Amino acid sequence: MTLRALLHTLIILSTLVSVDANLSEAAENPPPWDEQDLELLRQAKRPATDREQDLRASCENGIASSCFNLGEMYASYGKGVQRDVAQAIALYRKACDGGYAEGCSALGFKYANGFNVPKDDAQATAFYRKACDGGSANGCFWLGRMYGQGRGVKQDNFQAIGFYRKACSGGYAGGCLWLGLVYTDGEGVLKDDAQAAVFYRKACDGGDADGCVNLGYMYSEGRRVKQDNVQAIALYRKACENYSSMGCFNLGLMYVDGQGVQQDDFEAVALFQKACDQDYAPGCANLGSMYADGRGVKQDDDEALKYYGQACDLKDKTGCDLYAKLKTSRR
Repeated sequence: MTLRALLHTLIILSTLVSVDANLSEAAENPPPWDEQDLELLRQAKRPATDREQDLRASCENGIASSCFNLGEMYASYGKGVQRDVAQAIALYRKACDGGYAEGCSALGFKYANGFNVPKDDAQATAFYRKACDGGSANGCFWLGRMYGQGRGVKQDNFQAIGFYRKACSGGYAGGCLWLGLVYTDGEGVLKDDAQAAVFYRKACDGGDADGCVNLGYMYSEGRRVKQDNVQAIALYRKACENYSSMGCFNLGLMYVDGQGVQQDDFEAVALFQKACDQDYAPGCANLGSMYADGRGVKQDDDEALKYYGQACDLKDKTGCDLYAKLKTSRR
């Protein structure tokens, strides 16, 4: 059994990104806390209930950012108060009505995904627009996604690109990533890998792991940048350390091939395991092949079948094929 020769691939995001209900759409670049809120929260040893009471008092006194941050406490697990999404939505609405743009963006996210409110693209678009007009860079990004998909508005790539650009300029790394993607694919702009690389770098520098993966791919392939496996390794590593399953996977491939780094099957196994643990099917399939071949681990067909099966359960056809082939060969 030979290791799958999977290619380093660009991430292609073709649907409206949906994240867990306990996260706001601002998760990549959280909005700055109001200075008054920061003063309340600087005393790290104070109980969460005290912080909740202080934010509530501030919210009731008309500080819209406090309403939003209190909503974030109720929306998330582990913030020291019992999770209450309905309460969070009411607080986001109060923040939005009070002129705090991130509250509007949070409401847009809830309506776009149908989290504790009826799914309503028109409402989502209206809240994202209000957020963007109020200076929320992530609101601009999500408004761009709505235009890109034609959700709640007529599909319009040119409008989408304009909002991605506004989001990127405003410091939202996801906007930079999507600008890179549209230049890679030539959607609404002339295809331009050099421009794509500029925006992937900006996304990566801004904390977007997918931007690091895509820039790493461009260095590994020499696409409008000088081919440089050492740079690719550094970027994949940065992405992997920021919980990108594809970053871990591509870094594992570099160790398998000995590209830009000393060949090391043991390190490759650890990286494929990381990718698989994040439900990245190709990582599970490659991990299965490492067990099947005894590369970096003791040869073990049962473990190989386990990971091929996991890849197959994640809808990976190659994982399914390898599972069937190994299963048949053991009869």
